[in-house]
Amino acid sequence: MDTMRRFETISDYNAFNNHETLHPLVSVVDLSKASPRQGSQMYFGFYTIFLKDVKCGDLVYGRHTYDYQEGTLVFLAPGQVAGVNSHGETYQPKGYALIFHPDLIHGTTLGRHIGDYSFFGYQSNEALHLSKRERQIVLECFSKIGYELEHAIDKHSKRLIVSNIELFLNYCIRFYDRQFITRDTVHKGILERFEALLNEYFESDKPLSIGLPSVAYCAGELNLSANYFGDLIKKETGKTAQDYIQSKVIDLAKEKLFDVSKTVNEVSYELGFKYPQHFTRLFKQWVGQSPNDYRRLN
Repeated sequence: MDTMRRFETISDYNAFNNHETLHPLVSVVDLSKASPRQGSQMYFGFYTIFLKDVKCGDLVYGRHTYDYQEGTLVFLAPGQVAGVNSHGETYQPKGYALIFHPDLIHGTTLGRHIGDYSFFGYQSNEALHLSKRERQIVLECFSKIGYELEHAIDKHSKRLIVSNIELFLNYCIRFYDRQFITRDTVHKGILERFEALLNEYFESDKPLSIGLPSVAYCAGELNLSANYFGDLIKKETGKTAQDYIQSKVIDLAKEKLFDVSKTVNEVSYELGFKYPQHFTRLFKQWVGQSPNDYRRLN
């Protein structure tokens, strides 16, 4: 799978799939119309959502490989690379792709909130697996967008197209919430594993050598993307992964401050703070007192 295909524009990808370009910034592509092909890596200069309807090899996303299922939604943001490793075999693509350029949503509500759809930062092994009913809803959304693309462009076109894309993405948030709850075999014990990871981290010399554990570090240790991990923790606890880490740090700090043989500066370094004033600021934000006041009053 050494070939790299680059798709900078909507028309580039339409042409690759034998699909007519009805709008320069958005398209719903019926992949069954494409010619048979072998797997390759692909670069996308626009938002891309695949609804896969056939198993045609291993989906490769960055350096990760995922043996995806039929009826799976995969989300890519502009500038990301994905592809299919068909192991040298030719296959017939099936399914659909919704693609839209960032220029389409500039100045819209969706454009202002596109960052809220964190699944565009998920890895392929965190793809959305649809139920039969969910798949039907997705296809209905695609159909509405397709209808607007086939309709003569008028003053309502952009608003209706963008609104339907936003509706589709909002459904995907709901579907991911369901997946977080129901995919027990994947997510079982994630909070316990996170807590164990933090305990192990602070019992080692890593705070002194590396510093405070980041969300990205914890996600990587748990083989999850930072976005997916953060969303899982928020779903489980109601607070962000960063808040969870900081809460752990503050609990440890309170315990260490009872050891009066150590200065506040020494405590801050042991916890992984590079600068003691950063520790003091964070402690006061969480506790309402400075570390020195907490030590003196307790």
